[in-house]
Amino acid sequence: MSEAATLNRDAAAVGDTRPPILRVNNIEVIYDHVILVLKGVSLEVPEGGIVALLGANGAGKTTTLKAISNLLRAERGDITKGSIEFEGTAVDAMTPNELVKRGVIQVMEGRHCFEHLTIEENLLTGAYTRGGARASIKRDLEKVYDYFPRLKERRTSLAGYTSGGEQQMCAIGRALMSRPKMILLDEPSMGLAPQLVETIFETVKRLNEKEGVSFLLAEQNTNVALRYAKYGYILENGRVVLDGEAETLRENEDIKEFYLGLSAGGRRSYRDVKHYKRRKRWLA
Repeated sequence: MSEAATLNRDAAAVGDTRPPILRVNNIEVIYDHVILVLKGVSLEVPEGGIVALLGANGAGKTTTLKAISNLLRAERGDITKGSIEFEGTAVDAMTPNELVKRGVIQVMEGRHCFEHLTIEENLLTGAYTRGGARASIKRDLEKVYDYFPRLKERRTSLAGYTSGGEQQMCAIGRALMSRPKMILLDEPSMGLAPQLVETIFETVKRLNEKEGVSFLLAEQNTNVALRYAKYGYILENGRVVLDGEAETLRENEDIKEFYLGLSAGGRRSYRDVKHYKRRKRWLA
């Protein structure tokens, strides 16, 4: 267990009063100076925690992550209000590579591996901003292979010829090579079989517990996300409409019906929900 993980465990035992590692304060995001996407989003991620950012496609999850990692400008987006702090320091004006050096890295939706490079070459690109001795990088590479044994088997394969699950493992492994304090993980379950989804989330849990890495997960699969996260935020149309402890959200009847497809009477089809918008009392 790493020193950071040990400190997180000990702090939890005595009651952690430290400030959050990430604080997003009432941000507003506009694309092309016209399209308002985020409307006063606020959230916090505790140090050593796993937080889920939930909602349907188009709710604003990816935009929130890109606002944190400062990737918006590449898509003509701007934070026009609010602020973002990492470890108590405002990071709004930092470049993405400066944020990576501070320990914040995003694993993009769709994995985005370098298809023409091998798995191992992809992983080594994650250590580019670190510098340091080759021995240190080699140790971290072996650690990634320990978490993802399948990658070791495929280390010489071109990433473009590997499966979606292997590419997702590669993307997370590449992030680990930068020695992050926090990973922004965007839709890790997208396009993966249920068994692979469980494998990915189990690894996230191990990384959180053993390495002390904090996670902010943007995920449509509410069921699996709330089983692994400690806290969750529900986004609707660019606003946080509900938040709370993951266990509490799992038991919320509206969450069960609108996001898990369950109700007091068992599983229901969305076609059977006649008053979908009216029942969302958190929007009232």
